[in-house]
Amino acid sequence: MSIAWSSSSELGAFLRNRRAALTPEEAGLPSSGQRRVPGLRREELAELAGISVTYYTRLERGESHQVSDSVLASLSRVLRLSPDEQAYLARLVRPGRAAGTGNGTGEPERLRPAVQALVDAADSQAVLVVGRRADVLGGNRLGFALWGLPAPDEAPGGPRPNIARMTFLDPSTRDLLLDWEAQARDITGYLRHAAAQHPDDQELHALIGELRARSPDFVRIWSAHPVSDCLYSKRGYRHPRVGTLLLDEEVLRLTDAPGVRVIFSGAEENTESAERLRLLATPDQGSSSGSSASSGTSPRPARGSARPWQA
Repeated sequence: MSIAWSSSSELGAFLRNRRAALTPEEAGLPSSGQRRVPGLRREELAELAGISVTYYTRLERGESHQVSDSVLASLSRVLRLSPDEQAYLARLVRPGRAAGTGNGTGEPERLRPAVQALVDAADSQAVLVVGRRADVLGGNRLGFALWGLPAPDEAPGGPRPNIARMTFLDPSTRDLLLDWEAQARDITGYLRHAAAQHPDDQELHALIGELRARSPDFVRIWSAHPVSDCLYSKRGYRHPRVGTLLLDEEVLRLTDAPGVRVIFSGAEENTESAERLRLLATPDQGSSSGSSASSGTSPRPARGSARPWQA
C-alpha cells in the first residue's frame, strides 16, 4: 500500500497539531475558562506570531507561497518547535528546496565496501548501517547479534531487515526493547522527517503506507506528528541471551549518501552493560535458552523462519 505525499496537506496537519498542543498558559496568555477547541485559537497564534489571521489560515490550508524566513522564525518560536521540527516546517513550506529528492524509482541503497570495513573494525560496539527507508544496509556481527538478526553471510541473498517493520510488526522486537514506545516514536519521527526530505521516494512512502495499514500503533503515533532526526539516544535492551543492556546510541551520517546512518551502540567501560556486550560478542554455544528464561523474555524466532520484513 502506497500513499501520496503532499507537502501542503502535511503542512496544514502539522500546524494544526502543534497549535492544538500549545495551551494559553504556555503561550503566556490568560486562561479564558472553557474553550471549544484544544490549544490556541488561530487568531491567538497569529497575533503572537505577528501575522494576520487570514495569512495564518491560508498556511493551515497548505498555501505556503513566499513564506519569509522571519515568518518561519516567528511560528517556530510561538509553537516552541525543536530544531528538527523547525527544519521539517521549512521543508514543508519550501518543498522545491528539499535536499536529496532524487532516486524516486526504488533504486536500492548500497553500502560501500570501505564503509563496511570501518564498521567491522568497531569490534567493541554494536553497529548497524540503516538507509533512509529504514533498511539495514550493513553492520558488524555484534550489531546483528544485538538485534537478533542473522549476519549477511549467514543469510546470503535474503531480504534486508527493516527497522521500522521490525519495531511495529515483530513481537520479538517489542520484547527486545526496554522502552518500546520511545523507539516507536523515534522511528516514526524519523520516517516523517525522511518523507519531507525525500518527497519523490516512492519506496519510502510505500513503507509508510504499509505501516499505516498493518499497525494501529503506527497510526496512533503517526497522527501525533512526531519529527526526529534520531542523532543520539540512550537505548535499553532486554536481550534473550545476555539480559538487560543500557547502551549509548550515537548516529553518524554519510555526507555522500543522504539519509544513510551509521548507528553505534556502546556502553561505558566497567559497567554491567559493557560486560554483557562483550559476552554477546562471543559465539553462542547454545546456552541462549537458559538466558532467555532468566531474563523473562520470549526466545527469538529461529533463523530461516519468516520475519516481518519478509511480508
